[in-house]
Amino acid sequence: MTVKKTTSILLIALSIMLALGGCSRPEERAGAVEFKHGDTEKVTLKMIHLWPQDVSAQQYKLVNEIIDQYQTQHPHVSIQQEVLENEQYKNKLKILSASNELPDVGVTWAAGFMEPYVKGELFAPLDDLLSGGLKDKFFPGTTDAYAVDGKTYGLPIELNISPVYYNKAIFEKYRLEVPQTYDQFLSIVEKLSSNGVTPIALGNKDRWTGSLWYMYLADRLGGPETMKKAIDGSGTFEDPALIQAAAEIQRLVDMNAFNKGFNGLSNDEGKSEFMNEQTAMYLTGTWEIPNFTSNPEVPQQFKDKVGFFKFPTLDSGKGDINSWVGGPGVGLFIAENSKVKEEAKEFVEYFIDKWGASSVSTAGVIPATKVDTSSSDLPQIYIDLLDELGNASNLTLFADVQMKPNAAQTHLNMIQALFGEAITPEQFVKEHEAALEKGY
Repeated sequence: MTVKKTTSILLIALSIMLALGGCSRPEERAGAVEFKHGDTEKVTLKMIHLWPQDVSAQQYKLVNEIIDQYQTQHPHVSIQQEVLENEQYKNKLKILSASNELPDVGVTWAAGFMEPYVKGELFAPLDDLLSGGLKDKFFPGTTDAYAVDGKTYGLPIELNISPVYYNKAIFEKYRLEVPQTYDQFLSIVEKLSSNGVTPIALGNKDRWTGSLWYMYLADRLGGPETMKKAIDGSGTFEDPALIQAAAEIQRLVDMNAFNKGFNGLSNDEGKSEFMNEQTAMYLTGTWEIPNFTSNPEVPQQFKDKVGFFKFPTLDSGKGDINSWVGGPGVGLFIAENSKVKEEAKEFVEYFIDKWGASSVSTAGVIPATKVDTSSSDLPQIYIDLLDELGNASNLTLFADVQMKPNAAQTHLNMIQALFGEAITPEQFVKEHEAALEKGY
């Protein structure tokens, strides 16, 4: 979930590299326009992405299908690809930035990863696309993570939200129904625990896992704006709803809601307890859906038992059950210095539309754009989640992605301390407030 945030370091590095490489010749930069046979304009677009055929076969296939279709429909456009695996891609992006030679179109992550490129004026703003043909295609809130100072510099193509997955067989055995309210949820925890069944799988050594629980409680108690305002400085982390959310975490711990030793287990170790049917519930992102649908290493008998529900509401809270915690995956950027910026924008708009229509069925990826499931031949859990997304009232970005790097580390450390009951709810929010006030 968490993009490793080295924003401050990268800003410095990029500044140095830009100073050294700022004198590159215009003819060496990305994009090219040629005129042949009078008025016929030939355009070459350069694109770099991170789905190599050997490790991301389905995404690689989909990208090439989209490019082939686009070139067929736009015969004057030629798209040149460069494909690198994840870490190589990140390094190449830094190298290209040093000489201001980014490709016309590329892939970026949101928030902390993207910010230094925006501050270095390397990414072009894309708000005109959002106010045009793409205006109503994105799920609510999905583009927020790509905004800096009121402008949008990337358009997401992937989306992750965080349902509570549950074992339908365990629920049936103890005559439990999917909860709509938090009180109903607590009753489920209590009944399972009293019958010797561990209610919830959690591996909180990775810390973002526990953050999901806190974020949902904060959202359901204070509404989606409370934490957002606390993080951006227009509110405070010492808001009563954020204190109460911390107290509810410790209430769950005291109820033995989580598996033993959860604070010392990795997410994979915690997840295995759900996958091995040792726990009844597991809160995590939709990136796990292939494990519940198509992964050949997971027994079909278990896959058939997995359902999901939305995090329940609290009677005293301001939150909406259709508000999700999650965030976009990678998105597309356009280089600010591209010589074919308008053509690049046309291609990006086309790419996002086609990716959204095919990514679930082709690559098992939930797109950031709305999907018509009426004619889709997909596993039911995909259809149900996509339909839920269509009714989403809000998407709250993962807290540690919203925050500046140092504040994010404080948040993650405090999450682990909160679950370990090493601090009080009041201390929890004070530490956050102090870290956020530092502004980095």
